[in-house]
Amino acid sequence: MEQAPIKPEVSVSEIGQKCEQSIIQIGRVVLGKKEQIRMALTCLFARGHLLIEDIPGIGKTTLAKVLAICLGLKFRRIQCTSDMLPGDILGVSIFEQKTGLFVFHPGPVFTQVLLADEVNRATPKTQSALLEAMEERQVTLDGQTRRLDEPFFVIATQNPREQSGTYPLPESQLDRFLMRIELGYPGRRAEQKLLQFGDTKGVIDEIEPCLNMDQVLQVQTMVNQVHVSTALFEYVQDLLDFSRQSGNFSVGLSPRAGLSIVQAARSWALLSGRNHVLPEDIQAVLLGVVGHRLRSPEDLREIPREKLANLFQQVAIP
Repeated sequence: MEQAPIKPEVSVSEIGQKCEQSIIQIGRVVLGKKEQIRMALTCLFARGHLLIEDIPGIGKTTLAKVLAICLGLKFRRIQCTSDMLPGDILGVSIFEQKTGLFVFHPGPVFTQVLLADEVNRATPKTQSALLEAMEERQVTLDGQTRRLDEPFFVIATQNPREQSGTYPLPESQLDRFLMRIELGYPGRRAEQKLLQFGDTKGVIDEIEPCLNMDQVLQVQTMVNQVHVSTALFEYVQDLLDFSRQSGNFSVGLSPRAGLSIVQAARSWALLSGRNHVLPEDIQAVLLGVVGHRLRSPEDLREIPREKLANLFQQVAIP
């Protein structure tokens, strides 16, 4: 059956429907991870970048690839290694004898959805080159600045720090990621389905786009127009003040973290089919936004998600 053409524009209510369709489509391949899929979509529409930290074999690469298909976006993947150079990501200029000129050959960063697999296996110099492109959304080489495609969304995966051969991302670079999530092991029912029917990668060919590039850009613009009340801005400020004054964290959240909470909450609300933010939206995205930005004051380690949730429950909800 031929798919009906996608409308050039979508309304707020249609965005919620398209989001649910995308979650269902991606969920056919990435089994039992509805919340994580929704978080990934939230991050993309908020014009952020996503960090996924988990062990190999959980489905991180598959999630990135299927998400790009569902949104009708170009997809590239780079496997980070210790011998990778910045030019392997950004591109290089090569001299051609026939023309006597240097010709630029763009790297994989010139795409719309870029998967940087095992980013903490790359050296700090290569990590910095990628994160600069993420922040500036452009690449400057040989004195010439080249804009990256829009939308530009990086999904970086990171192995647990205790695994060998890794170069941990410093806090200043972690802060460039809007959100961080963990996929975790599949639930028993989802894993049983996987074991019974085998690898789900064959389903990828059956995935149909739920949005196209122009609609994704439209949704990103609409996120900025989602209403946030004064009371909710004050709630976000209370969360920031708690992180700075409670003594539970080595360093409190920065203003950039506060902006990230608001933007992610706006995106979460829009994907729910609403043009206004509720306190539940802020609570839904809070741990994904702040978890990689906060450290324990005793040993500077990351704080477990459950403990972090309990700590922020001390902040009054409007």
